[in-house]
Amino acid sequence: MTPEDLIQSQAQELRRGTVVLACLMLLEQPQYGYALLETLNRAGVAVDGNTLYPLLRRLEKQGLLTSEWNTEESRPRKFYRASPEGSRVGALLAREWEDLVTTIQRLIEENR
Repeated sequence: MTPEDLIQSQAQELRRGTVVLACLMLLEQPQYGYALLETLNRAGVAVDGNTLYPLLRRLEKQGLLTSEWNTEESRPRKFYRASPEGSRVGALLAREWEDLVTTIQRLIEENR
């Protein structure tokens, strides 16, 4: 494995857990899957549909998201939204994230 491949692999591991937090934050407002996928990618949270859609189903099964079909347009779309529990969990995860960023930033600064 080249050093670049190793960095890429480790960076992917770092980003993996952030997708749940990003989804819970973004889904305070209802969005359908493809729009969410585009929003995440534009924001720099690289994720593909083969990862996102199973994640959305898992979060819904866990009670963190709700969904409903919009059949008013020519193409039916499933809209997702954070449930009240999903909003609560998202807020708690955001605080965990902020604490983690602060800790890692301090470690980086102390070891430069």
